[in-house]
Amino acid sequence: MRLVRFQKDNNVFYGVLKEEEIRLIKGDVFNEFMVGSSKIRREEVKLLAPVVPPNIIAIGLNYKKHAEESGKSYPTQPVIFLKATSSVIGPEDNIILPEVASEEVDYEAELVIVIGKKAKNIEIDDVDNYILGYTCGNDVSARDCQLRLDQQWARGKSFDTFCPLGPWIETELPHPDQCRIISRLNKQVVQDSNTSDLIFGIRELVSYCSQNFTLLPGTIIMTGTPEGVGFARKPPVFLKSGDIIEVEIEGIGILSNRVL
Repeated sequence: MRLVRFQKDNNVFYGVLKEEEIRLIKGDVFNEFMVGSSKIRREEVKLLAPVVPPNIIAIGLNYKKHAEESGKSYPTQPVIFLKATSSVIGPEDNIILPEVASEEVDYEAELVIVIGKKAKNIEIDDVDNYILGYTCGNDVSARDCQLRLDQQWARGKSFDTFCPLGPWIETELPHPDQCRIISRLNKQVVQDSNTSDLIFGIRELVSYCSQNFTLLPGTIIMTGTPEGVGFARKPPVFLKSGDIIEVEIEGIGILSNRVL
C-alpha cells in the first residue's frame, strides 16, 4: 500500500495511491484508519513529504563500499547523527543551496524507515511490528561544513531543504535488505547499489536505535548511503543550480528534486 500525504485546496490529507488515483484516509495513519471510497486523480494534488517526522535519525558509513570510498574502516556499531526536522521537503520541491555553504553540496540516496508506533528497547525479532513502511530519502550534505569547517555534522546535514523525502510510504516492501538503490544526477546514474551491502541491516538498526532513544510514531531512520557520492569522485561532483537529482529505490519509487 502506498500512503501519500498531499495538499488540495490549501488542505492537507493522507490517502492511498493506486493506479494514479488517491483514496482519502479517515483516521490516523499512525493509529487506526479507514480508506474511503472517494477518489482524486493524482495530477489534481501536490504530493508533500509523506511524513512530518518528530525526529530524524540518520546513520553514517553504513554501506561497505561507501565506507571504503570514504577511506574509513567499517564501524563496529551504527554511527548515529541527527538532522533538523526543518530540513524536510517533499517530492518535486527545490533543494536550495545555502549562501553560507553553496560550493560543496552533495547528494546521498537513502532507504528511509518510517516508524509506525512508539518503540523503546525492542528486540530484533519484534522490529517489523513497529515499522509503518519505507520511503526514499536524500541526505543532502554540505561537505565543507561537515568535513572541514565544523567539529561535528549537524550544520552540514541540516540546512533548510536538505532532507527530501517521498514520494510516498510503501507499507509492503517484502525485502528491504535486498533493494536496488540508485541516484541520478541530470539523468546520469551516479549511485547504483543494493541494500544488501548495508553493514547494519534494517531490523538491527531499528532495534539499536530503540535502545538509545524512544522512537515516536513518524520518526524516520535514514539508513545510510551507498558508494558514488560526489565528494569521493575524482574530480569531485557537487550539486549546482539547475541540477535535477533523483533517488530511486526498488519497490518504492522515484524521488526527484531540482537544485536552486
